[in-house]
Amino acid sequence: MSGPAIEVESLVKTYDGHRVLDGVDLSVASGSVFGFLGRNGAGKTTTLRILLGLARPDGGSARVLGRDVTRAGVDLRAEIGFLPDVPGFYPWMTGAEFLRFCGELFGLRGPALAERVDVLLDLAGLTGVDTPVGGYSRGMKQRLGIAQALINAPRVLFLDEPTSALDPVGRRDVLEMIGSLAGRTTVLFSTHILADVERVADTVAIIERGRVLRQAPIGELLAGYGASHRLLLQVDGGEAAAQTLAAALRAQPWASRVDRVHVDDSPAVQVAAEDLRAARHAVPGLLADAGLGLVRCEPVEASLEEVFLDLVGESRGRTR
Repeated sequence: MSGPAIEVESLVKTYDGHRVLDGVDLSVASGSVFGFLGRNGAGKTTTLRILLGLARPDGGSARVLGRDVTRAGVDLRAEIGFLPDVPGFYPWMTGAEFLRFCGELFGLRGPALAERVDVLLDLAGLTGVDTPVGGYSRGMKQRLGIAQALINAPRVLFLDEPTSALDPVGRRDVLEMIGSLAGRTTVLFSTHILADVERVADTVAIIERGRVLRQAPIGELLAGYGASHRLLLQVDGGEAAAQTLAAALRAQPWASRVDRVHVDDSPAVQVAAEDLRAARHAVPGLLADAGLGLVRCEPVEASLEEVFLDLVGESRGRTR
């Protein structure tokens, strides 16, 4: 990957005296799939609107493809694509007709337009679907929306909550479509759904109350965060033994949470504890008292959910 496709420094935006963005910094590498993660109202959409030239910042700077978004015009917009959180369609058009219409707005004509429409219908899994868009499922509409955002072969694609309100099948299909763009198109997608980021993004930025709390490649973020405050335990004896272990752990004052899980189709127990070292020292005696034989005891690596909740919790604690 080459240099950053998107660069944001100390971005500030205020609405009605309320600072919505409070010094946002971002750097999105060319060709990456970048997850912009935050709760509703954290500042994701406002950041996207500034990057798209739809709103002006009150401070800081934002550059897309090396160009200042506050000064760039149609030349930059011709190289970006955008899917809003609530996309609009002409319900009487078919998907192919809608894409042809969008392509014509960008000046595409003839064989070049026809080829582009065919490629995007195939990418969206809509080849041969001749029904009007008004009859599409929500997932089909989202895939068509991404296709229209790609009609001009943009170098950078912005997606605002692309999987929000989709059922599991619709989410899967949209995420597969986004993931297929990696390395070819720079994708920045905002979301509040952690699983979506883990599935398709290579890099994540976590935003809370208008501030980016952390940005890093996902693997680096999790590795740097270290192990979570959880142990995974497996014992001999199947489900009955796992149930006995879970009950014994729930009686321990150091165990803040106990969950029954399955690992490789075998029953296991996860226990959370603030002092993981003390928990590991306590486990052998607990197992001996319960007459259980230990098969496995290891720390559980931190998940993106744990990192997110911890960072957001720290941020909220600092602002109280």
